Amino acid sequence: MSKPQKRYNIAEIAYPDIREIQKDSDIIMIPTGSCECHGQHLPLGTDTYQTHAIVKRTAELCGVPYCDPVMYGYSPHHIREVGGGIGTVTLRANTYNALMYDIGRSCIHMGFNKIIYVVGHASNLKVMDGMLRQLRYDTGAMVGTCRPFAERYLGVVEDILVGGPEDTPGWHSGELETAQVMAYDESLVRMDRAQECKAITPEWLPKEFKKNDGLPSISLDGYEYFSFMMEHEDFAPEAIMGNPFHATKENGEKCIEAYAQHMAKALTLLKPLKVDVHQREFVNRAL
Repeated sequence: MSKPQKRYNIAEIAYPDIREIQKDSDIIMIPTGSCECHGQHLPLGTDTYQTHAIVKRTAELCGVPYCDPVMYGYSPHHIREVGGGIGTVTLRANTYNALMYDIGRSCIHMGFNKIIYVVGHASNLKVMDGMLRQLRYDTGAMVGTCRPFAERYLGVVEDILVGGPEDTPGWHSGELETAQVMAYDESLVRMDRAQECKAITPEWLPKEFKKNDGLPSISLDGYEYFSFMMEHEDFAPEAIMGNPFHATKENGEKCIEAYAQHMAKALTLLKPLKVDVHQREFVNRAL
């Protein structure tokens, strides 16, 4: 009889396995992504699938468990027109934070002292700060985030990507995301529908303003002091910023590995730290 495969997703194992893992790790990862429009060539679960691939590999490298990825996130700017069949599912900020808080509290209740939210969708981070601080204040646990994605800051994947800064390779549905979904499951990618696109300035702004990428900021005279509440389609009508034709499965695998190696190093360094959890029981869990 072959030896069972070592698994770190707590939804895929039984509680004796969790207790065994806790002998080596008091850290747990909570991956969170989104279900939102990613052009016509990528699945709506792109952010979640990429994050899952990175977290799974990280767990294999350093023995840190993780919760099953949360598919739905904060994506109000991706909803688009009523009845348009775009597919985006968004959670309101208070709904999202309540969900993330309860998952974190459950993990602390079961014995974990260090909670790392691995965030694969940038807009989730916009609304999480208060929840993260409250979780720390309520329990004393170490609470942190890791964002293994690229926008302007390419970080550990810079030397892997083909496109230069003018190609905005780390942005929505561009080279990096396309490559990593190829690595996750190539059958999900429809390159026959792919387009190369760049961010545009919303037509309702004066022509002197410039929109360069997906960050909230707007440029005026080369300075970025202003931002406006925008829908994603205002500056990315096709839900693509970049050149997905640069993407390859091989480079997607390299990027996933680069992120995982970096995360595994960080989590290994955090393992020995002593954390005093002053409130472990999830007392108000039924409210």
